[in-house]
Amino acid sequence: MEGSVSLARGAADAPFYLNQGDECDVFEAAHRNGLPVLLKGPTGCGKTRFVAHMAQRLGRKLYTVACHDDLAAADLIGRYLLKGGETIWVDGPLTRAAREGAICYLDEVVEARKDVTVVLHPLTDDRRTLPIDRTGEELAAAPGFMLVASYNPGYQNILKTLKPSTRQRFISLEFDFPPPDLETEVVAQESGLERDRVSSLVRLAGKLRALKGQDLEEGVSTRLVVYAATLIAQGMPVERAVLAAMIEPLTDDEDVKRGLLDLVTAVFG
Repeated sequence: MEGSVSLARGAADAPFYLNQGDECDVFEAAHRNGLPVLLKGPTGCGKTRFVAHMAQRLGRKLYTVACHDDLAAADLIGRYLLKGGETIWVDGPLTRAAREGAICYLDEVVEARKDVTVVLHPLTDDRRTLPIDRTGEELAAAPGFMLVASYNPGYQNILKTLKPSTRQRFISLEFDFPPPDLETEVVAQESGLERDRVSSLVRLAGKLRALKGQDLEEGVSTRLVVYAATLIAQGMPVERAVLAAMIEPLTDDEDVKRGLLDLVTAVFG
């Protein structure tokens, strides 16, 4: 079945996440009231980390599903499988989350097939039910169940958008890359690199993001900045770490790479 599972441990063990505003309060209020949440923002800005942080903060098991073109409703709900000579029903991650009162997170939901969003509708209104056609069960979501989905509006096209009828079933939180001071703190915490050295990486990231839509399809993510800082903290030369973690992942065009390396020289000297 599709999906990964994280076991909730509690706020003290929650993955590091630094608030940018009141997003944690809004998420907690949504959870208390059984409301679904839609997270919008660019790739690598912290949406998935935020959900993992909140699941453990709330003491809820988390089922994470990375959506893709071939993801069908059956991958979420479940299917009959042959086991030991018998045909048995096996719940998918969405069904398990609804039974257990867990959080189900659909990462990049617009990448999934259209039949997936139809399945979500009964779970995102006052019914809070999941019809399982193959078994005839009408599953009522257990207390604590929460549906969370995310997508990157920058990658939307006419074939991959959320219908208004789906969007308006969720409350929405908009994410973006943190301001430089917060991003510096996040990267330093995650990588172990000194803040003064991290600040130069964050400054470079800002310059690279300014090229989005020009030479680059997407700006460098906070995740990649953490990768670069981690390599530097382990002793790799700055230029090599930046090339491996912040330049090569962004483009295959050699001319563009040379231009980006000029930016690196301008920032680091």
